[in-house]
Amino acid sequence: MILTELSSVPSGSLPLALLKEHLRLGTGFSSGAEQDDLLEAYLRAAISAVEGRTGLVLLEKSFNWALTAWRHYDRQVLPVRPVQSVDTLTLVDRAGGETVMPPETYHLERDSQNPALVAVGLALAVIPDGGSAEISFTAGYGPVWSDVPPDLARAVLLLAAEFYEHRASREGASLPTAILSLLERFRKVRLLGGA
Repeated sequence: MILTELSSVPSGSLPLALLKEHLRLGTGFSSGAEQDDLLEAYLRAAISAVEGRTGLVLLEKSFNWALTAWRHYDRQVLPVRPVQSVDTLTLVDRAGGETVMPPETYHLERDSQNPALVAVGLALAVIPDGGSAEISFTAGYGPVWSDVPPDLARAVLLLAAEFYEHRASREGASLPTAILSLLERFRKVRLLGGA
């Protein structure tokens, strides 16, 4: 199974002004492009850390997920959440030939813990021997920072500030307790072995 991020979050969607305000940077100090680049890098690192810890996608991005077998014949739980749409389902044979499945044969089951691609009939399309299925989908709370739940947004700002303020001594450090507390309720609940 290979999950590929097809798009990245545009710089304009990042809360750079909020981070500057949080850090209480002076106007002359925070106006330089070099400083903005550094702050953006720490914001992106903080977002990645929060997404990795929770399995959530904060800002809307496109993904492609290639897999060689369905976990269940009639549904496949998607690897990240929240999922906004399933854009295409493509079957790829051993020789690389592609067959795009009609959207009427599947649908997205929205779920806060386990969003899934679900068959409309009895089963999802059969994956060819030696081939794969590629699911293209869009995940994230939305395209702008205000779409992100407040506790997750606060955790990102706190972590970005932590990265910024301790940039010379962050090797091997774990997430601070305050940030872990904010993230705890967003961690994925695993029941029945993640089924």
